[in-house]
Amino acid sequence: MSVNKMVVALSLLAGAVSAFAGPTCTVAKDKWMSEEAFKAKVTADGYTIKTFKVSKGQCYEIYGADKSGKRVEIYFDPATAAVLEQK
Repeated sequence: MSVNKMVVALSLLAGAVSAFAGPTCTVAKDKWMSEEAFKAKVTADGYTIKTFKVSKGQCYEIYGADKSGKRVEIYFDPATAAVLEQK
């Protein structure tokens, strides 16, 4: 493979990987809502949580369903539970 083709291939791969990455949260961990408080708030807001985790970008992330039952993947600010990104 020529150097130019390799550069193009690596650029495309890097773009594809970043397309799957979520937001980055920079809130100090001592400012985060507890997992229990976060889950209670999100559930009260009408979401169903199937999976909860802390993302690689240090945001709260859920996989589940919204109020209408539509499947969602959502990233939240861990301090305020504000929606940052929804897929």
